[in-house]
Amino acid sequence: MASLLQGVRLPDDPDLLLMQAGVQMRKVRSKNWKKLRYFRLQDDGMTVWHSRQIGWRAKPSFSISDVETVREGHESELLRSLADEFPLEQGFTVVFHGRRSNLDLVANSAEEAQIWMRGLQVLVDVVTSMDRQERLDQPGWLSDWFQRGDKNQDGRMTFREVQRLLHLMNVEMDQEYAFQLFQAADKSQSGTLEGEEFVEFYKALTKRAEVEELFENFSADGQKLTLLEFVDFLREEQKEGDRAPDLALELIDRHEPSDSGKRRHVLSMDGFLSYLCSKDGDIFNPACRPIYQDMTQPLSHYYINSSHNTYLVGDQLCGQSSLEGYIRALKRGCRCVEVDVWDGPNGEPIVYHGHTLTSRILFQDVVATVAQYAFQTSDYPVILSLENHCSLEQQEVMAHHLTEILGEQLLSTTLDGLLPIELPSPEELRRKILLKGKKSRTLEEDLEEEEEEPEQELELEAQSELEPEPQELSPRSKDKKEKKSKPMLCPSLSALVVYLKNVPFRNFTHSREHYRFYEISSFSENKAKSLVKEAGNEFVRHNTWQLSRVYPSGLRTDSSNYNPQELWNAGCQMVAMNVQTAGLEMDICDGLFRQNGGCGYVLKPDFLCDTQSSFHPERPTSPFKAQTLLIQVISGQQLPKLDNTKEGSIVDPLVKVEIIGVRPDTTRQETSYVENNGFNPYWGQTLCFRVLVPELALVRFVVEDYDWKSRNDLIGQYTLPWTCMQQGYRHIHLLSRDGTSLHPASIFVHICIQEELEEAEA
Repeated sequence: MASLLQGVRLPDDPDLLLMQAGVQMRKVRSKNWKKLRYFRLQDDGMTVWHSRQIGWRAKPSFSISDVETVREGHESELLRSLADEFPLEQGFTVVFHGRRSNLDLVANSAEEAQIWMRGLQVLVDVVTSMDRQERLDQPGWLSDWFQRGDKNQDGRMTFREVQRLLHLMNVEMDQEYAFQLFQAADKSQSGTLEGEEFVEFYKALTKRAEVEELFENFSADGQKLTLLEFVDFLREEQKEGDRAPDLALELIDRHEPSDSGKRRHVLSMDGFLSYLCSKDGDIFNPACRPIYQDMTQPLSHYYINSSHNTYLVGDQLCGQSSLEGYIRALKRGCRCVEVDVWDGPNGEPIVYHGHTLTSRILFQDVVATVAQYAFQTSDYPVILSLENHCSLEQQEVMAHHLTEILGEQLLSTTLDGLLPIELPSPEELRRKILLKGKKSRTLEEDLEEEEEEPEQELELEAQSELEPEPQELSPRSKDKKEKKSKPMLCPSLSALVVYLKNVPFRNFTHSREHYRFYEISSFSENKAKSLVKEAGNEFVRHNTWQLSRVYPSGLRTDSSNYNPQELWNAGCQMVAMNVQTAGLEMDICDGLFRQNGGCGYVLKPDFLCDTQSSFHPERPTSPFKAQTLLIQVISGQQLPKLDNTKEGSIVDPLVKVEIIGVRPDTTRQETSYVENNGFNPYWGQTLCFRVLVPELALVRFVVEDYDWKSRNDLIGQYTLPWTCMQQGYRHIHLLSRDGTSLHPASIFVHICIQEELEEAEA
């Protein structure tokens, strides 16, 4: 396969050569599961394979494109727990994108560990620097297919092996046609395919007739698009308007592979396909990828990416509590993380799900982790939602850890030392960590009084304010002694709560008359949903000036999620999710926060920021102008198999399009299924949706495998805000169930949005 690998642009690095030679390392899953495995970087430089022993048949372990980063051994909780057995300097952790579990490895020496850590990071940096089309052009993953199809590993593929490979690649192809492609690619007439011959075979296999037809519709000679022809395409089909001429020049320079084509300002078929498959041709508007929204409005005007039970990486009855939960939440853009704190041994507070069998972690370790990872993904403020169940003594310890570890990051007073009149903005709070929790007195008293009140007077006014949110605990957690005790609040901890003082919710009138803008109420999902239905407009107005946090029911012992859209429709800012649990609900959450640089803050529509708003999420009426969305689902490319263990199984894909928004807008339509073709299925079907409130709508594309005997199985999905969707011919690059890329799997669509001229009424 040497010729197949010549195009891989890898650094000339001695570490990579040693990794390609392979090494035996210990794979660690738990304190009791530690097994030797032989790991080797494939010659393509893009995949790592493993086997039980040297010389045994290897299988893929992971792709470099799936790796987010590599951490040293001392950063792994699991490896630290085994420090008596393995030196930490010999260990390292491979961290993957999405929700895939980390891979903890122990090398035979510290030097060997460093070789793999340096080498993997070099490769991750190479992949990160490539855009999507460059990755498509890299033959590394094509080499992976070759090795999987080359059953006897002799470096050549017979037609029988090609037939087997087609099944692995999800292709049900006419045998005679496949043999024609095979013979055409076999330039050496050896009866086998080697290196570049396999590349030619693959190119013939992936020919895009629907794209070629589109290209020829705008090309006078069928060979190229002139600058004017490409401008016409961008104006007429891609709805680029006045920016089309300048954009055409930029796109030709970026995507045309030939230098002569760039000089002549023309786009070849290869360049046209490169454009359509790139971020420029993606359905997600590039203008919405960076931070593009006004970040100077009060916090109450933003949706805030929020995590529930952040410390859990499993269920909330007997799952594992881990610092990894905080690392993953913060790195994926969460700006509000939850910390349940209880009295621990040796005077050190611990974090876990109270009255359950979940494991414990130290509060000071949680604070240190937040300090390290808070602003790696976003500079905008992080909120620590503190559930305080500790004694006065350990609350003092909590306050000490917060101030000592967080230092200048912790916001411990108002921004200018003066009494504010509204909540500060994300911009004003850049790189600040705010504490949300119980507070013994008002902010006015904090700022006005110099003398500290006696400790016995610092009990909270209302017992309900001191009690933990009851639904945060499991249904089994009824502790009568705890309910009878009257908790006390430590003054030093109370003083650290500035803009986010917990207060119990009674009703909207009570909040309006008695609460201040810096006080925040929490709602169970059921309470919040009933308020949306019963007093939707009041809830909207409440959320224009005061923050609301909504959390999943305690009955969700499996850490499942609810639909956040229903609460966002009412303007609720902190709709907390179990981010460790993949599914439709997290797809929706990821879809909303994919915009605005993934910074964790998304500006609400104007009608959800107006204190006099007439908007009711259950009964939206004018002045909203309905829009009509026409989606032509054209084709799919390289959809993965659901069960790789069954070589003969081929998917029967269909596409579902779901609109998720206010209740009248929420709907779903689907195409018919294509039988036995996951490689390049063609649908050519148009779906039509009328949406009343597009500002609140999300669009979710789901590709499923049709199964007449049971419900369909998800192949891939992608969710994005309606307002971030580009019109025209667009590719949708699919994500897996856990949110990781399914590159190069995609679907090709045509999007058209039409705005109704007259005001629409529900």
